[in-house]
Amino acid sequence: MDAQDCQAAASPEPPGPPARSCVAAWWDMVDRNLRHTVPSCRGEDAKGKDCCWYEAALRDGNPIIVYLHGSAEHRAASHRLKLVKVLSDGGFHVLSVDYRGFGDSTGKPTEEGLTTDAICVYEWTKARSGITPVCLWGHSLGTGVATNAAKVLEEKGCPVDAIVLEAPFTNMWVASINYPLLKIYRNIPGFLRTLMDALRKDKIVFPNDENVKFLSSPLLILHGEDDRTVPLEYGKKLYEIARNAYRNKERVKMVIFPPGFQHNLLCKSPTLLITVRDFLSKQWS
Repeated sequence: MDAQDCQAAASPEPPGPPARSCVAAWWDMVDRNLRHTVPSCRGEDAKGKDCCWYEAALRDGNPIIVYLHGSAEHRAASHRLKLVKVLSDGGFHVLSVDYRGFGDSTGKPTEEGLTTDAICVYEWTKARSGITPVCLWGHSLGTGVATNAAKVLEEKGCPVDAIVLEAPFTNMWVASINYPLLKIYRNIPGFLRTLMDALRKDKIVFPNDENVKFLSSPLLILHGEDDRTVPLEYGKKLYEIARNAYRNKERVKMVIFPPGFQHNLLCKSPTLLITVRDFLSKQWS
């Protein structure tokens, strides 16, 4: 039985300190765009239930993943729906949201804005999950959003329960310069300067390589060997930086998947779910 989806209900005046850190307009976006997929084992229970039931379900003890997608399309892209189903079948609640400027969310996407959105979703979830652990899962661009958010939460004294980075880059500047489709333009005079000026103007960095130096949360890095969009070397480099920075080395792990899954299709790997569950179970035991 497929898991049931429900839009999360946002209170006009959300309770608790975490909620007060978010602007009221953002809660309207949550009301429209936060998609909650329950564990498939609860699919029958979820039939016909209202959003209050879904919020209460976050306390049922099944682990929760807040999924932060990449730069293309929206939360309902086919490969993202496949991943959500895999995680749901594996016993996870999955909360997916389109950042501002993505899907049917309003606003302009900026690094600061996307980071704020992720922090608010995480705090919204933690305020409703009781003792159930919550994991931030970022894919591609979403890895930068995830580590940005995790660093802010760490600085606030509220480390994220766990972080999964799927196909991460070191930082957006390096990723952009080496993006496969842009390599043919690198020898054009002034191209790299124009690209860097644009990133600098819009304050786009997403510094995964710096962020991980300040984290203490369990960190799992997943990367496909044949990823041509964000090459494996970036994931390996990020893992090295994180492992060197973490005091507890057992909290950092990298898993490399064999060819066949490229950038978007790790969800098709038969070992993905067990890899994630084993890591989180050990960290949360």
